Amino acid sequence: MTTEESLRPQSLMLTFLGDQVLGRDVCVYSGSVVDVFARAGVGEQATRSTLTRMVSRGLLRRQREGRRMYFGLTGRSAAVLRDGERRIWQTGAVNRQWDGTWTLLGFSLPESWQRQRHDLRSKLTWSGFGPLFGGLWIAPGEVDVSELVAELGLAAHVKVFRAHADAGTDVGAMIEETWELSELAARYTAFVRRWQPWESRLPDADDALALRLLLQTEWLRIIRRDPRPPVAHLPPDWPAEPAEKTFRTVYDRLTPLADAAAERLLDVVPVREEREEREEPEGQA
Repeated sequence: MTTEESLRPQSLMLTFLGDQVLGRDVCVYSGSVVDVFARAGVGEQATRSTLTRMVSRGLLRRQREGRRMYFGLTGRSAAVLRDGERRIWQTGAVNRQWDGTWTLLGFSLPESWQRQRHDLRSKLTWSGFGPLFGGLWIAPGEVDVSELVAELGLAAHVKVFRAHADAGTDVGAMIEETWELSELAARYTAFVRRWQPWESRLPDADDALALRLLLQTEWLRIIRRDPRPPVAHLPPDWPAEPAEKTFRTVYDRLTPLADAAAERLLDVVPVREEREEREEPEGQA
């Protein structure tokens, strides 16, 4: 079993933590993570390096128990994981609830602010926006960007409006021009092609946890790139719904084996409220 080329170890790590640590007040032993990731096609060095980098970026905390090092969540990583959980299980891939409202965000930044412009565009894309025109971005529905703008320190350079399209506007054409729907459709189609065979077969017992990890990571990667345009303005054969059905079917099929594998393979301990562990050499994680 190998990871898809574009699935980064950090993305897999966040999925793993959301699956096994979020909401449980536990830390997981680094050796357990190495074992599971090996089954997902990630080598030990890459796994340990990812753990070390995520600690340095404030996404993980260390907790030593005897000679073993355990890793748990920080407030920052928990917030990221709760967002992913919401997108998978609550928001979903198909937008049937749209009421005709759009969020418009306009910004004007000095030419020299290349980094700020890049960061803003990245955050907007993450939040479902697309570029309608140069400094004017649009997202379906009412999107609250106040926290995003405040975090970047750009409140003085950003204006946000709610709007409805004029009756003469070709909304479908606008959506196609703003977002790369053909690329997104291809991702959904490829997801179905890759995972549909698992609707009718099961992996070896100890591989089920790693396979579910890959399934969730790939699915979250796709839906985070999906601005969820209103389904009424999408092509009739839009592949998001069958892809979501495949995801949920395979997830449910894998879960009994994956949960049993987690019980066997994972060493976890309760979180202790104490000073952050000192940095260790990468190989000692």
